[in-house]
Amino acid sequence: MTSKTPPLVALKALFAALPPELAMARLVVADKPSTEHVALVERALADPELAGREGAAAGLWLYVDDLDRSHKISQKHEDDSTFCYWHAIMHRREGDFSNSGYWFGRTGAHPVMDVIAGNPGGEGYNARELVKKAEAAHGRGEAPKALVELQRMEWAALFGWCMK
Repeated sequence: MTSKTPPLVALKALFAALPPELAMARLVVADKPSTEHVALVERALADPELAGREGAAAGLWLYVDDLDRSHKISQKHEDDSTFCYWHAIMHRREGDFSNSGYWFGRTGAHPVMDVIAGNPGGEGYNARELVKKAEAAHGRGEAPKALVELQRMEWAALFGWCMK
C-alpha cells in the first residue's frame, strides 16, 4: 500500500525546520550537517511517495549540507546528466572547484539551466561561471548574497526537475 501523501507534505517538517531562505547559506560547506536536519531528511525519504526518487534524495542531502550522502547517490548514476549536475554542485560546495567543473562538463546543457537563467536573479546563469565565482569568493569571509541566492535558485530548479 502506498501513501497518499504528496511529496511536499513529506518534506513539510524539513522545510519548516530549515526554510529554503536559510538553507545552503554558504557556498562551501564548513560544518557537519545538523543531526536534526539529517533525521528529517531520513524521515522524508522513508515516505513511500519519495521512495526511489534518488535525484531528489541527492538534492535533499545537499540541502542539509550532507555532502557525503549526496555524493554516494550521484556516483551511482555517473552517466545521467541530472546526477552529474548534483555531483558538480556537491563538489563545488565541498570546495573542489576543478572537480565541480569536470562534472558540469559531464552534465552538458541540462534543461534546468535555461529555467534558472530565465528567472529573476538567474539572468546569465552559467554553471561553470558560478563555480569560478564561488572559488573566487571562497576564503574571503561571507559569500556574496547574490551567489548564495543563485545557489538556492539552482537547487530549487534541479530539485523541482527531480520531483516531476
